[in-house]
Amino acid sequence: MAFGIKLSKGLQWTNVTADKLNLKSLRVAIIGGTGGIGQSFSRLFQSKGAEVIVVGRTFKDGDLKNVQFIKADLDLMSEARRVSQELAKQPLDLVIFTTGIFAAPTREETAEGLERDMAVSYLSRLVIIRGILPTLEKNSTHMFKRPRVFIVGFPGTGELGKVDDLNSEGKYSAMQTHMTTVAGNEALVLDSAQRYPKIGLYGLNPGLIKTSIRNNFLGADSWKSWAIEGIIGLWCQNAEQYALRMLPMMVSSDLEAHSPAFFNNKAEAIQSQKFTEPYVKEFIGNSEELVRKSGIPLD
Repeated sequence: MAFGIKLSKGLQWTNVTADKLNLKSLRVAIIGGTGGIGQSFSRLFQSKGAEVIVVGRTFKDGDLKNVQFIKADLDLMSEARRVSQELAKQPLDLVIFTTGIFAAPTREETAEGLERDMAVSYLSRLVIIRGILPTLEKNSTHMFKRPRVFIVGFPGTGELGKVDDLNSEGKYSAMQTHMTTVAGNEALVLDSAQRYPKIGLYGLNPGLIKTSIRNNFLGADSWKSWAIEGIIGLWCQNAEQYALRMLPMMVSSDLEAHSPAFFNNKAEAIQSQKFTEPYVKEFIGNSEELVRKSGIPLD
């Protein structure tokens, strides 16, 4: 995933190690915070004193203080809309989107008629963003000049996806479908930064990290999953190490003048490639149409 990524020299930030940060005034929501990268973020933010809202299916950290759980199945846009309505009531400073899966070997469809990876990994984020950012723009934050939203995907690779078949109704390929969700999340950062100028919008590319995200493709507890995740675990940073590396950048005052911006797994700024304004407009427009066909209005 790192091939072809180009660093951006226009954004430099001063590193303050995570152990020196006090985040007691910070209010954070993590969509997809019950496992993998999201769980590592939620635990780390909580350990630094932040108030954290976690959205996901199964909560595993009920013993942690200052952590609120919203149970949701983000296969469904109706659930994403409900989550957005609940989060819109919260005075949030920072929102992180980590929820996602990998497309299955054969096409899966949700009860709303959406390809499942597209629904979980991208469209649910679009629905939630449209529901909460108009309110978020009006929030007074404790630490930042404006609220911040981080979207975890794989930006900076130049992957444009299949904009004319977002729902994978033509010839199906699991990799092509997932790469289309990758493109969607990069387009979402660029579009939202223009649509909501009072919000800081950022895309994160974590590279390869050992998590359960590939289980939908490899098979949970299968030998393929065991082998591939084992190799990733040996050669790449784990979710906890990634969160520790990213946290200082995510709360740095040096980000105030930069939106949109994208970062690699070392918290270095990277360039968005190939995403022209007409392409982003087409991708987002087709995405909006797909959501509406599922029966869910976009705010």
